[in-house]
Parts: sequence; structure tokens; C-alpha cells
Amino acid sequence: MKLISFKHSFIALGALLSLASCDNAEKLEVKGDGVVLEKDFYKTEKDAYSGLIAAYDKLGKYAGAMENAPLLLLNSASDDFYAGGGNNADQPGLQVMNNYTVSPTNIPPAVWANYFQGVARCNIMVVKLPGIDMDAAKKARFMAEVKALRAYYYFDLVRLFGNVPLRLTPYTREEIAITVQATPAMVYAQIEKDLNDAIADLPVTLASDELGRFTKGAATALLGKVYLYDNKKPEAAAELAKVNGTPGSTSSFGYKLLDKFADLWNHKNKFNTESIFEISYSSEGNTTWNNFEKDGDDEGNLVSQLSGMRNYKRTAAGITAGMPDYINGWGFMVVTDDLANALKTDPRFASTIFDAAAEVAAKHITYDPSYQETGYHFIKYSPLNSDIGTSEGALNFGVNTYIIRLADTYLMEAEALGGTGPRAQALLDAVRGRVGLTPIPVSIPAILAERRLELAGEGHRWYDLVRTGEAASKLAFKGFMAGKNELWPIPYSEFNNTKMVQNPLYN
Repeated sequence: MKLISFKHSFIALGALLSLASCDNAEKLEVKGDGVVLEKDFYKTEKDAYSGLIAAYDKLGKYAGAMENAPLLLLNSASDDFYAGGGNNADQPGLQVMNNYTVSPTNIPPAVWANYFQGVARCNIMVVKLPGIDMDAAKKARFMAEVKALRAYYYFDLVRLFGNVPLRLTPYTREEIAITVQATPAMVYAQIEKDLNDAIADLPVTLASDELGRFTKGAATALLGKVYLYDNKKPEAAAELAKVNGTPGSTSSFGYKLLDKFADLWNHKNKFNTESIFEISYSSEGNTTWNNFEKDGDDEGNLVSQLSGMRNYKRTAAGITAGMPDYINGWGFMVVTDDLANALKTDPRFASTIFDAAAEVAAKHITYDPSYQETGYHFIKYSPLNSDIGTSEGALNFGVNTYIIRLADTYLMEAEALGGTGPRAQALLDAVRGRVGLTPIPVSIPAILAERRLELAGEGHRWYDLVRTGEAASKLAFKGFMAGKNELWPIPYSEFNNTKMVQNPLYN
């Protein structure tokens, strides 16, 4: 199963995939096969496989959407990036996250809806799989995958929105009206249960046509991360140690740091030894402006296009100097001076940030400034013109995104160990040593500083600031309010006919 192509997946229409969806609940649209009743589906292994693909499909929204892409929203809300774009009204959802004027009425509602649609697709599979006539081992694996996926979706939901409904079976129409929220502790307990249930039946390795699916190592890494956020540090350290093995060596799961940091950002170097969980995107999808952001059709990485420099052009001197042939992008995710200065003397700068202002001064390039332009642009996911695939190339970049990679789990384990001791030191040293940096004494501040530099732009920084209590001070310049902005507002549209309550200070 290649998850870079979702065009053969089914799409449940109105099958209560989000809390606000309750029409046509018995119908399923199967692409190419018309419409069938849900009671007539989920009979065969082929049906189960279609349901599994549909459960995975919502992963693609992470970087495969416009202003509702979590990666863009998280970066825009952090101290590492400005939203950018053409002006202060360009993709307004990103702008309100950037300046902390976000409210229940202006937050992109698809963020909440996409995650809950993912949960609902997993719930359907959990209910339907036991009754499907298929190979028992394969059925167990499918069940493990949908439980791991449900854990993934709920982990982001609880981190972003706090008190969220916890649902483990499909909603009926009548149950919508009595929907209430669970406490974060209840959600974390279920996430941990799902992952612990899933790990035993997941494979250690994947066949070439299965890349992108959950493995035992990916679920173990996610469980370790969940334990860390749930403040269960001994449990986190134990799970992450299974993933990491001996720092700098190949782990029992086959993970190993790449020798060169820059190789992580060679977009052809997919599913490498450092990649633990990775979302696939396609450059040969069928996405056009006519079906853009419709389920099953949006297969490209939109962050690649959105974060590209506006009207970027190389001069003759720039071509001679070897300037990259970047696409003309839309100018979002402008790097802040603070991040640029933190990385300026770091070996990872060249693979993370493009100093566009310096290259303009050298007469190597020209480009149009973005809103809140600093002269620095994010390039980890930047495509070249040679990466353009289909005729609607802007919507179909096949640039994968990392959700968890080994350097991340090294640093999480070091943190879970309390930032002290020889193993924590070895984990930190391995991350720094890979880029030629000398050892520094391990500590929690040193680990968190290393996370910022190593993982810049990969969607971790905002979460790190919030969970460590640094958000109020680090994000004050953007308008962050303590006691409020640690959680995002629940979209206003989700309160129709439910008993949910809004997060504090957003009413």
C-alpha cells in the first residue's frame, strides 16, 4: 500500500465523520463504484483495506491543506515564524494564529473537523473489522493500525484543544445532541491504551508498497512521546529507549541517524533510516483547483508551495553561483530574526534557512517581499522547479513530511531522563555530533535549545513552548495570553446541538 496515493480510497459522506456531520449517515461513496449503503460494505478484505486507507487519509492534511494545515498553523503561532503571505489578510486563519487574535469564529474549522473525521473513520473500522471474513493476522494488523491512528489523531486534538469529546464508536444522530467533553486525563489514558494495544500486532518493517503505514517502532515512539506530554517521564524514557537503542548506532528497529543533516532534506531520500513516522505526498496526484481540498483528491504537499518565496528568480550571476532553482511560491512561513540569529552559526542553518536578503545584496536573486518580511525563508520542504509534476504543480508537490524522526526521539528521551546522567549526555552528544558540534553539558535547557535548532519548522516548537511553560514569555511579542492561548478555541460551528463548552477566555 503506497500512501502517496489515496485515489482508490472510499470517502464516507455524512457518516458522522465530524461532530457536525449527520446527513446521509448510511451512505458511502466509493470512488469509481458509485454509492452503496454502509450496511452492505465492510464485508470483505478489500472493504477492510479501503476502510484502512480512509483512516490514514486524514494524515495528509498535516501539510496538504491551505490555512487549515496544522504544520502551517503551528509554525505561524510559534516564535520561529511569521505567517507571511502577501499581506495581513492573506490566508486569514494563519494570520490570526500569528498575532493571537484567534477566536471561535475565525479559527479554520477544518482543523478540528479533519482530526475528528480521522477519529470517526478509525471508530468505524474498530466496530466493523471483527465481523469481516479475512485472514486473522491481517485483521489483527489492521486493527492495530487504526488504534494507532486513533491515538495519533486524539493526541493532536488533546494538545491543541484540551477538553475534547472522547468517542470510541461511531455516533448516532441522537447522540450528537448529548455530546460532552472528556478531561485531558481521560483522553491521555485512552491514547496510551490504544497504543499499548496496537504495538504487539504491528510489523517491525514494511514492504516497499506499504511505506507510510504504522510500524511497531513508530507506535512505540508515539507512545513514548505521549507519556512525556502526560508527565510520565520514567515510562516515556523506557519506551523511547526501545526506539533509540545505543545513541549513534542502529537500533533494534533499524533506526539510525543519517550521517549528514542535509540528506534529511533531499526530497528523494524518503523513508530513510532516521524516519520513524513520515507522511507521504504525491507529485502525480489528480489535484486541480476544481477538486482542491476535497477528500481523497488532495495528495500534494501544500506547505511546499505556500512557504516558497514570492516571484523568486535567479540572475545570471546567481545561476553561475549555484543558487537553487526554487519554485515561485506564495511567501508564507517567514523566518523570524530570532530563529535566524539562533541558527546563524550553526551547521544546520544552510539546510533550514535561506538568507534571501544576502543573496539579493549579492545580486544572485530577486524576489518579492512577504508580509512581515525578514529576509530569511524556510527551505526544509522547499521544492525546485524540477520537482513540479502534474499540470497543477502548485498543488501536487511530492515532498514528504516527518512526524517523528530519530533525532527527535533522542532529545525526548534525554528530556524524559531529567536532562542528566551519562545516557542523556550521550543522546544529546549524538544529535550535536552528527552536525560537527562539540559536546556541551546536558541539561533540560540545553536539550530544549537543541530541539529548536534541530527540529526548526517541523511543527514541534509551539508544543514545546506550551508544555514547558515558556510560551507566555517567548510569545509575548505576538500577543500570547497566559491562561488562554495554551489551547486553541473550539470552532463556533461545532457547538450546534451539543453540550460542549468553550475553552477558557474564548467566550
